[in-house]
Amino acid sequence: MYEVYIEQSAERDLSRLPEETLNRIASRIRALAHDPRPSGCRKIKGSKNDWRIRIGQHRVIYEVDDRSKKVWVMHVRKRESAYRGTLYGVLGRAVLAGGDYSTNQSLG
Repeated sequence: MYEVYIEQSAERDLSRLPEETLNRIASRIRALAHDPRPSGCRKIKGSKNDWRIRIGQHRVIYEVDDRSKKVWVMHVRKRESAYRGTLYGVLGRAVLAGGDYSTNQSLG
């Protein structure tokens, strides 16, 4: 079994949701303790350990550490804003815009 941690940013995201949506998402987050890569989850391109699950219009972005058996939920957002601030979001926008996505800055 994995330990599931909710990052402060995810707590903030969850606090803004209607109760019905919150309950549905919370149950799926709790289930990550038993299966951190449930059916339908997707690996986030350009990251090492980041995954996402889709729950209706929302995406739960999380990181899995198999060695320590821990899951960190980083964001819970609607699809259109789910990847902002992630490595995939930064690189994806640069690639789509035809820009130079090489950088010396840490994106982590």
